[in-house]
Amino acid sequence: QLQLVESGGGLVQPGGSLSISCAASGFTLDYYAIGWFRQGPGKEREGVSCIASSGWRHYADSVKGRFTISRDSARNTVYLQMNSLKPEDTGVYYCAAAGSGWCTVVDGGGHYAGMDYWGKGTLVTVSS
Repeated sequence: QLQLVESGGGLVQPGGSLSISCAASGFTLDYYAIGWFRQGPGKEREGVSCIASSGWRHYADSVKGRFTISRDSARNTVYLQMNSLKPEDTGVYYCAAAGSGWCTVVDGGGHYAGMDYWGKGTLVTVSS
């Protein structure tokens, strides 16, 4: 059974850091593109970052320079390191996998299309 499980969410103060994980079971992450998405209170889901099977990375403008996406093949896990967090980063963070292996950037860089599998999300709250 193909499954993605996010973990590592929590409460962090503005300016702080947090690393969240996306662990896969039933398939090998290396052959997929993995995207991170988030949905804040009262907002639509948006794309945050994506790593293609080739290793190519994309970041939304709102997180560029603050977030880093990485992949650990041995652990079959993708990470999102989030630094200099802001209250507007608050939301449920989801990871998703695209069997094409490509990060298909759409909506001017605000979303990623073509995702086949989704996790259930982990909540990140940035607040003092």
